[in-house]
Amino acid sequence: MPGEKILVIDDDTNILEVLQMRLKAWNYHVAIAKDGKKAKTALSATPFNLVIIDLRLAEENGIELMEEIIGCYPNLPIIILTAHGSIESAVEAMRKGAYSYITKPFNNEDLSLHIKNALEKQLLTKEIEHLRSQLDKQNNFKHIIGNNKRMQEILERVAKIAKTDCTVSIYGESGTGKELIARTIHHNSNRAKGPFVTLNCGAIPEELLENALFGHIRGTFTGAHESKEGLFLQANGGTIFLDGIGNTSPALQIKLLRVLQERDFKPIGGTKSVKVNVRVIVAANTDLQKAVNDGTFREDLFYRIHVVPIYIPSLRERKDDIPLLATYFMTEFCKVLKKDIKGFTPAAIQRMMLYDWPGNIRELQNKVEHAVIMANKDVIATEDIFNSTNTLKNTFNSYRDAKERFEREYLENLLRMNKGNITNASKMAKRYRADIYKLIKKYNINPEIYKNDLILINTENICT
Repeated sequence: MPGEKILVIDDDTNILEVLQMRLKAWNYHVAIAKDGKKAKTALSATPFNLVIIDLRLAEENGIELMEEIIGCYPNLPIIILTAHGSIESAVEAMRKGAYSYITKPFNNEDLSLHIKNALEKQLLTKEIEHLRSQLDKQNNFKHIIGNNKRMQEILERVAKIAKTDCTVSIYGESGTGKELIARTIHHNSNRAKGPFVTLNCGAIPEELLENALFGHIRGTFTGAHESKEGLFLQANGGTIFLDGIGNTSPALQIKLLRVLQERDFKPIGGTKSVKVNVRVIVAANTDLQKAVNDGTFREDLFYRIHVVPIYIPSLRERKDDIPLLATYFMTEFCKVLKKDIKGFTPAAIQRMMLYDWPGNIRELQNKVEHAVIMANKDVIATEDIFNSTNTLKNTFNSYRDAKERFEREYLENLLRMNKGNITNASKMAKRYRADIYKLIKKYNINPEIYKNDLILINTENICT
């Protein structure tokens, strides 16, 4: 399979030259490394199809280096080079994951056959993983519950972008499931076998955030007795999810911009850049465009992360999913708590539908868990879910608030059904166009977002 990328690791310059010459003659792309450090750097920068390692390296153990590589790249086949006197060690290497070994000196035909077979094995492994991914596709979506049209549109978009490496920004109020969407993207991507690393930028003090992301070099500051890998390096080959991206300082935003542009960074105290192969997904519960306008978020970073935006609706905007979500959580908690509860009373469902859910799905999940624990019967009643008078205040708003909520929801549905066409919308509503425009202006809704079959959610709905 000419054109595949092969990394050769050997401290013998003559062997490297011979292998490089032969492999290039067979139309393979070849990279060479004389030690483990250079090999790891090359592996982090390039997706290789095969590695050839000499068993006897001058300053390190070839088997240990092989095990490190297998630990990071489990599907990458490795061929061991060994002398006649080290065949037992080569057999041990195969037990620990090597594909095969070749004894030196080797002939062209033998070397070519080993490489061809190893590459065919890697291709077969990729095809099997792809088939498994297709079979598991529905399972990767199984924890995203809902028949709401907006959520179905989000899932359709996730399915389209998952196989790409594009940067994704997810917007939504706290508790709407931003991390769940990020995990779904990762598990349906080509990086699914790689790590998924998360960090809540707002939960870590500013002085520690840079260290968490990029790590540090030993001796950089008092107490830095050992070098530490940052989360970007830990996510190499996979996905890093940065929640609360809007909470980062301007200084850190510059460093994040560099990682997105160059795919490298310098650890704190380091002088050399470290290359990373990582997909970046960010999330925010604030309007980053507004933050750019206010001067608190860099415009160039905004455009870097805003490649594919996804807007997740609040739970009060998808109330038709509340019974489904509540039943799902009830079933899961019943399994854990070993309780036999059949469902909710109609009054409990009605109360849940009326409640505003400021904490969104997370709040619903917590209240259902509490209800399952407290319920003494085989059905959950209203008092099992809402046990204080202040929640009742939340369920019943003023006439003005109720009217405005109805107007907004009616207008959004009207524009959605007419794909943003004001003329058709006014005819359906049996109102003058001027009346529709007044409502659009009143609620600051952009009709353009309803003209496409993408994510039909207004950014004004995002909690700021």
